[in-house]
Amino acid sequence: MAVPWWAWVAVIAFTLALLALDLFVLHREAHEVSLREAAWMSAFYAAIGLGFGALIWVWRGPESGGEYLAGYLIEKSLSIDNIFVFALIFSYFAIPAEYQHRVLFWGVIGAIAFRALFIALGAVLLDNVDWIVYVFGAFLVYTGVKMARGHSVEVHPDRNPVIRLMRRVIPVSDELRGPRFLVRDAGRWVATPLLAALVAVETMDVVFAIDSVPAIFAITDDVFIVFTANVFAILGLRAMYFLLAGTIPRFAYLQTGLALVLVFVGAKMFLTDVGKLPVWISLGVIAAIIGTSVAASLLHARRTPPPAGRTGS
Repeated sequence: MAVPWWAWVAVIAFTLALLALDLFVLHREAHEVSLREAAWMSAFYAAIGLGFGALIWVWRGPESGGEYLAGYLIEKSLSIDNIFVFALIFSYFAIPAEYQHRVLFWGVIGAIAFRALFIALGAVLLDNVDWIVYVFGAFLVYTGVKMARGHSVEVHPDRNPVIRLMRRVIPVSDELRGPRFLVRDAGRWVATPLLAALVAVETMDVVFAIDSVPAIFAITDDVFIVFTANVFAILGLRAMYFLLAGTIPRFAYLQTGLALVLVFVGAKMFLTDVGKLPVWISLGVIAAIIGTSVAASLLHARRTPPPAGRTGS
């Protein structure tokens, strides 16, 4: 079903309005995001994401609604991997808690732009190169197997080629200058650690997009659904970071669950010529895998005693 131009304009305008609300109203002043604030922000963005799924259901029918929900769930689940990486980046550059939201805000804008580019490229490839679907499928299966074996993305900002290139173009200060990314020092522009952290965040998001975009294309080839599922999942990423950053180690089996999801959607792409698996079966399998891995993780965390020197709550 063709999507009218006004629907694209409405989604983009709504996204920009949410970003403006976040930047100019909710976080006009730099401050540390509390657990309570992160919780209501997470609930707010989740309600928007799921509410848009309901709108898709009413507007375009259950099939499209199910495709959106499956894509949204995949992107939301894979985003949890980003949270651990963001925490490592902030630790490496010694970014105080009150400035982390600023970095993530601009990181989200860059992430949306990169996802739009990757989605457009993926759609063109799928429309014009018949065998590319098998390349996407093989890549997802490979990534899933690699993840299941415990090989996660490594974060080495000092080895990041983009960070190295930035240091050649502009000096990077070792000291923060409040919430500023760039400052004038002795008549020349100097980047602060905040900008270096932002570049590292954007670089890692490109790496994650290589997994998540093909994964949603395994569910649907509808570009509008792929784009909106990505956007509404990414918008809630900052709130999710502040809500879960300190609890990621408790999700011991989540990586295994995400690996199984990638293998499942990769295998679906190999079976494209055999027949299309009903979207509700795909959604049920993905939800069951993620739900089981989260439940098993929480059960494992309850049964595992805290490290020596710490007391449980």
